[in-house]
Amino acid sequence: MLVYGDSVSAAYGMEQEQGWVYLLTKRLATRELDYQVINASVSGETTGGGVVRLPKTLQIHQPNLVVLELGGNDGLRGYPIGKIRQNLSVMVDSILTSGADVLLVGMVLPPNYGRRYTKAFEDLFEQVAKQFNIPFLPFLLEGVATSESLLQRDGIHPTPEAQALLLDDLWPMLEDILIPNESGQE
Repeated sequence: MLVYGDSVSAAYGMEQEQGWVYLLTKRLATRELDYQVINASVSGETTGGGVVRLPKTLQIHQPNLVVLELGGNDGLRGYPIGKIRQNLSVMVDSILTSGADVLLVGMVLPPNYGRRYTKAFEDLFEQVAKQFNIPFLPFLLEGVATSESLLQRDGIHPTPEAQALLLDDLWPMLEDILIPNESGQE
């Protein structure tokens, strides 16, 4: 499994062992699910940078599943919605073409970006998910972003205490992908 994201998945401002991706590796081990988790997340990464890095990353790691968590930095920088959507589509297509499954993780923006831009930004993730018929989590920071005690001093990045909540938000979707159903099919 490859986690391909930005600072939210790269454990920004804390030890790697405190981040949700590391907690995921521990949860998989305790449930005796034999998955290796590679965290290829980079703080500050945009979808443009993600497009550039992805081919080599897929070639090196050859994942069965990619958790794609990019776009937040694009939105915070006010990048054009169409370009963000195009970059995510290119990455999803590349991942699927490589033979891996994709779980797309969306993001929301603070309201100071204006309702029109923030709505278009939030909607673009769902549009990409529908276009490729892939699973989609609308907002990884659900319940975390609204609690000051769960955010670092910058008001953007989740604290170590929030990491288990992030994993709990993501886990039901991951579990559906990772654990075969009753008939033995994934």
